[in-house]
Amino acid sequence: MLLIDPVRMLPSLLLPLVGVLFVGGFSGRSYVWAAVGLAGTVAFAVVRWATLTYEVLGDRLEIRRSLVSRSVRTIPLERIRGVDVSTPPLHRVLGLTVLKIDTGASGGDEEGKLDGVTPGEAERLKAVLLRRARPAAAGVPASAGPLAGEAPAARRSGRTIIEVPRVWLLYGPLSGAYLLTPFALAGGAVGLAFQWGNDLGFGRDAAWTAGEWLWRHPYLLLGVAVLLVLAMPFAGGLMYAVFNWDFRLMERDGYLVAERGLVNRRSVSLESRRVRGYEIVEGFAERWAGVVRVWAIVTGLGDSSTRGQLLPDVPRPVAFRVTADAVGPYRAGLRPHPPVARNRRLFRAVFPWAALTVLAVLAEAVTGSPLWWFLAVPALLLALVGVPLGIDRYRSLGHGYDGVRLAVRSGSLRRSQAVVERRAVVGWRVRQTWFQRRAGVFTLIAGVGAGKGGYEAVDVSREQVVALPVEVTPDWVTPFLPGAGSEGRSSVVAGSEGRPPARAGSQEQPPVVAGSEESPSVVAGSGERSSAVARPEARPHAGAGDAPGGAVGGDGAGLPRASDDQAPGGGASAS
Repeated sequence: MLLIDPVRMLPSLLLPLVGVLFVGGFSGRSYVWAAVGLAGTVAFAVVRWATLTYEVLGDRLEIRRSLVSRSVRTIPLERIRGVDVSTPPLHRVLGLTVLKIDTGASGGDEEGKLDGVTPGEAERLKAVLLRRARPAAAGVPASAGPLAGEAPAARRSGRTIIEVPRVWLLYGPLSGAYLLTPFALAGGAVGLAFQWGNDLGFGRDAAWTAGEWLWRHPYLLLGVAVLLVLAMPFAGGLMYAVFNWDFRLMERDGYLVAERGLVNRRSVSLESRRVRGYEIVEGFAERWAGVVRVWAIVTGLGDSSTRGQLLPDVPRPVAFRVTADAVGPYRAGLRPHPPVARNRRLFRAVFPWAALTVLAVLAEAVTGSPLWWFLAVPALLLALVGVPLGIDRYRSLGHGYDGVRLAVRSGSLRRSQAVVERRAVVGWRVRQTWFQRRAGVFTLIAGVGAGKGGYEAVDVSREQVVALPVEVTPDWVTPFLPGAGSEGRSSVVAGSEGRPPARAGSQEQPPVVAGSEESPSVVAGSGERSSAVARPEARPHAGAGDAPGGAVGGDGAGLPRASDDQAPGGGASAS
């Protein structure tokens, strides 16, 4: 650690040191002052190292620092969601690691970070924190035993679920990740030339001259662009392999542990009891090759886009087998959405380009300029491509429930299927745009206290938008359906504008949602409409003075009647 801080601070010290040498004319005294600056940096690192201590005290971890002012960071063990151990290149050379403690805090900042501990100490502390965090979260006092004395075999015991073969890293370019690396490197080189050209010896004017010369030779410039495009899959595959080298998923002491990385070896631990499901993602090229990527849906997980990865690109059957083993299987199929959803996707994929084609042809007929054909022909081709794209987007739609887990799927160029446990669903939200009201379809969102917070079933029918919530959570959804009675009514529906129910004598008469006769609830709003119903234990308790029109679950609550017809103006009993 005494060497890590000075090396990390070297970029910020480079300019001052070079300035000292230039001002001193590279004399002996200037070198002395530069050495004094480096020595001061090392002394600062020594003081930081000597004043940093950490200790597990009962049910909390304390990290103390007393460099100038005393600072104590306390982390309750029950808040610990995971402990990550990473080994950047410099740390690997020095035989050190970085330990990060995640508590699910927003903003992506770790609650605790120990930089420069030995691998053995990092593994020991990780095992202690994770072992004590589980009984602390369950309300059982953590033992205050000593931190030392555990055998390495006991700490690293576990079951390996999968070790991804290195040959599967060849699927990396299909994911589209890191494909722009060549352009980023080229742009960085150009920026470096313009910013540091004079200091590097060739001058900024030389960079301008080279750029002007390339601009005067467009074929050479085109060749450079083609080379960069050809380098995209190779650079993307290389970066993908570096980040996912020797990917291994294990189950250890109630945690799912994912290890990966070539240059920076990283180990991420996810508490199994906080895993609520998984999300399977596949791009268009990945679907063609039959491979998918998998992320875990976890409660209270910071930086879930990187920490929640369960699998890189692997064959689809392997992904389903691993998710069934690590999280749980989904044993049902997906139900198709109504045909009107197909029409909506075909319209959105074809109509804009077809309209652009017609406008370009009309413009050519009026102006007589053949340049309009350069716009009309590509637009016509895109309109033709939109037909299979729209059909594929419709075929990708689906939802289902197997009695334990709920699944929703959507997307084409990036298709995503989320599988969520029933116990994770904390509410339902029904949304309907102006165009959806004309088509008679809805967007049903399952509110989940994990992952993205909600997963959508897009363009479902009126029957499906009622049947799925009733099937998944009948206990607390049924009271909101017609015929439940006033005693079962515990919330109302308000429009997305947040307006209260219509008063007596009002000109606006939105459709009434199931409720008591004494205080009927309505959906208001002519634009996008939205309503929601929350699980009873997830809702705030209403006080005696609460108004009967108060919304519950953020947007109100309620579901449309499965038997009602859509209003002539596009209104629905819930939207």
